Amino acid sequence: MSEAVGPILSVEHLSVVFHTYAGIVHAVRDVSFSLSKGEIMAIVGESGSGKSVTAQAIMGLTPVPPGEIRSGAVTYDGTDLIGATPGDLARIRGDRISMIFQDPMTSLNPSMKIGTQIREVLHQHKATSRAESRARAIELLRLVGIPEPEARLVQYPHQFSGGMRQRIMIAIAIANSPDILIADEPTTALDVTIQSQIFRLIREVKRMFGTAMILITHDLGLVAGAADRVLVMYGGRVVEEGKRGQILL
Repeated sequence: MSEAVGPILSVEHLSVVFHTYAGIVHAVRDVSFSLSKGEIMAIVGESGSGKSVTAQAIMGLTPVPPGEIRSGAVTYDGTDLIGATPGDLARIRGDRISMIFQDPMTSLNPSMKIGTQIREVLHQHKATSRAESRARAIELLRLVGIPEPEARLVQYPHQFSGGMRQRIMIAIAIANSPDILIADEPTTALDVTIQSQIFRLIREVKRMFGTAMILITHDLGLVAGAADRVLVMYGGRVVEEGKRGQILL
């Protein structure tokens, strides 16, 4: 009998609060779940349900202050990310675990060429020459469907459409072939046609690299075409969890 393979990511009893002038806001309340290798898990819920705060805690991006992780553990490859040192987090984040944010225009540096931004994440985690990183950047742009990647490598974010900027964010996120990709409302600002294209691209990334994904969204129609498993959040808590067919009846 083959040995059972455990989850690639485990979140246990995670609680996050924010200290405000009006008092303490309990954003995430005792949330637990696990993610298997190659799985796409959707976290769904209305605005303010704690989806994005959960993702920020996994990535070590909780703003402190006003945020505070009150309790819990987030374990990746034997490392508790909640208690990890800044150095350990820096080595994991952008390399083994990457994130696609809601608005690429606020995530991309407007003063840097997109080729430089892709190559920067490569140099941060891998010992690559300038020629190697340029070739890899061109390869990534071609992979995510950017036409004429050699020419567009030297362009700035404002020279691309919203859909193209999101493709660039995906290229940056998958540059180091991460084990886990977190997509936080990756199609919110895009029209329906572009949304469909981006989700096809995300599914293609899973097929090519075997990347496990956490897809954060409030759009159940998009979840129906992408997720293997669904986690429903409300008021900072997990209120339902199961396979896609069990949740989306």
